[in-house]
Amino acid sequence: MKVALIHNVKPPAKAAHLPDDYYSECDSPKSVQAIAKALESSGHTVFPVEANQHLPQWLKKNPVDLAFNIAEGFQGEAREARVPALLELLEVPYTGSGVLALALALDKARSKQLFRAAGVPTPNFQLFSQADEPLEGRLHFPLIVKPNREGSAKGIWASSVVHHETGLRIQIQKVLDRYNQEVLVEEFIDGTELTVGILGPDQVLPALEIDFSECAPSGEFFYSWRMKEFQGNKDLHLNPRFWCPARLPDSVTEGIGAVALRAAKAVGYRDISRVDIRLSSDGIPFVLEVNPLPGLDPEESNFPIISKAAGITYEALLAHLVHLALERSQGKVPSSIPLSKDKDSSLKAPRAQGLPGAGAKEGAEPPGVPAVARRGTRQKNPKEEDLGRR
Repeated sequence: MKVALIHNVKPPAKAAHLPDDYYSECDSPKSVQAIAKALESSGHTVFPVEANQHLPQWLKKNPVDLAFNIAEGFQGEAREARVPALLELLEVPYTGSGVLALALALDKARSKQLFRAAGVPTPNFQLFSQADEPLEGRLHFPLIVKPNREGSAKGIWASSVVHHETGLRIQIQKVLDRYNQEVLVEEFIDGTELTVGILGPDQVLPALEIDFSECAPSGEFFYSWRMKEFQGNKDLHLNPRFWCPARLPDSVTEGIGAVALRAAKAVGYRDISRVDIRLSSDGIPFVLEVNPLPGLDPEESNFPIISKAAGITYEALLAHLVHLALERSQGKVPSSIPLSKDKDSSLKAPRAQGLPGAGAKEGAEPPGVPAVARRGTRQKNPKEEDLGRR
């Protein structure tokens, strides 16, 4: 089968006037090569093609059976939805979520409104278009300040967590000036950082726990841009530990999985999604955002680590995404892929109360195990640009 691997690759250098994180959501050449190799191992002929203004002409001149879409897009309030919209116009089947889901998920405020409508816990928030707008009384410090329509932690730094009004105004103005878009301000949840993979119509994969305890000297104890971009750099103290499954009781992870699935369905995900969660000290799983276009680098991205913990090889994961897209194009009901452990995603988590047993972890290490390597074994220089998106 002929497969177009549609992507946006990170260039070797950026223009001086662009922010340091401008290309952070793009894939590295290494990531694109790894995905192409995995697809070829399933017998497909793969054509890597850049998602730029020449893509429509390329698709017209080079008919393909399927598009494997990992393109993030540039500019525009719904940039991740551009390639799927083009593919639908040209009637080319493609992997992953559709136009509406990608547009909604990229807009953090819109997706949080959908979470609330679906009964999914999410931190209190407010959207700012100017730095001097009054702060609503329902929001309480500490707060975290983010661009409303960015991914890969773009626009999130150690200084993004603010504890007073002066710091809040400084950060809002900084984001407005740099990203030229509305600013999301939400309550910062002090707790355990988790991310949950969703595969197919309703398969909840093991939760991945990100432990920032060794990152304290950096002042960054959450997923900031530096934490994602230079992850594993011990000199910068940006070396979190990863545990999959998370070091939490089964009853807690089942509830978290149910919340994650509900959040992903709220934005209308399809085939694959990753849901970022902060589990508060009182056991409430607060959904921060849904990423229906997660990174797929086999070494750097979180989703392949999660799927590996579920007993799914990298090649099998990508083959399943292709299979799901073909089933959809043929009008068939999406199928599931066998996991190493049976997961019951029908469990319901309480809407506004903590999950039983979530207040403390069971022991220092189990039941989680280190996910592949600690990644801290990798020594990355802040100027290196070969990392794949997470």
